[in-house]
Amino acid sequence: MPLDCPETPPAPLNPHRVVALVAPNQELHPVTSASAVFGYHGPDIPQRYGFSLCAEHPGSLPTTLGVPIQVDSGLEALDNADTVVIAGWTFTLSPAVLHAVARAHARGARIVAVCGGIFIPAALGLLDGRRASVHWELSAELAARHPRVIPDDTVIYVDHGDVATAGASAATLDLCLHQVFQEYGAAHAMRIGRQLAAGPHREGCQRQYPPLPTTGPMPDSLAPLLEWLLSRLPDQITVEDMAAYSGVSPRTLTRQFADQLGVPPGRWLLERRLAATRALLEETDLPVETIATRVGLSSAVNLRRRFHTALRTTPAAYRRSFR
Repeated sequence: MPLDCPETPPAPLNPHRVVALVAPNQELHPVTSASAVFGYHGPDIPQRYGFSLCAEHPGSLPTTLGVPIQVDSGLEALDNADTVVIAGWTFTLSPAVLHAVARAHARGARIVAVCGGIFIPAALGLLDGRRASVHWELSAELAARHPRVIPDDTVIYVDHGDVATAGASAATLDLCLHQVFQEYGAAHAMRIGRQLAAGPHREGCQRQYPPLPTTGPMPDSLAPLLEWLLSRLPDQITVEDMAAYSGVSPRTLTRQFADQLGVPPGRWLLERRLAATRALLEETDLPVETIATRVGLSSAVNLRRRFHTALRTTPAAYRRSFR
């Protein structure tokens, strides 16, 4: 074996089994995104998940990339899945597929539907009366075919616990990291995100895409500002400071955040501070007062108030649960 080839990853003990249901003409991006989050990350990151593929008709399946993928497992793989990922644009709603997914959901498996995969849980009635993130190109079709579903083509994902939906394939990474965040805590999700060199995690309420302006150029990407903010969490930064860094007015910056992220600048920064708080509570024994200073929440009193408002629990209770 060449020295630069990694050894076969060890099988995790009692992993959370993630099975991606794929189909002919499969788009690879959402599948590889899910694999990147739920797959093997090397010896330094605990392996909490196992990831595999299945198809109604296993074998060599064509993809939108022009190269086939080999799928060895059939629908029986869903019988042992803890999470079923259905990601792609073209799925045949055959009785066998619907029955296999319904059976998995009935015994407690989580269903994650991305892009056109949303039509499978919708056909099963799992989204009736519920809001679902849908790609803007599919919103009208979903509403026509499944009028009891509440389509939302403005947010990148919606998570109901047993069923989660993401409208765009680019949101797969965000939704999968969100699942890790919920199941194993902020620190574990952030370690995976850092290894993948992922950008700042996007919350589900953020928009799928910025609407095109009627006049003038598209606003510059907010990425440099977001990275700057993440590097300065301990500092007390105002919207005016953000605007000055970006070279725009506070009103323009607020509009850019609303258009591109769906939240005001202050809320985005507070969410990042709270995420950093959760990671420090999970990974360190630092006092709450020290954590408050490190994440820019000024005082333990302010941190506890913000933390309880967002999570309905105290930092001490959270630390006991996730430390």
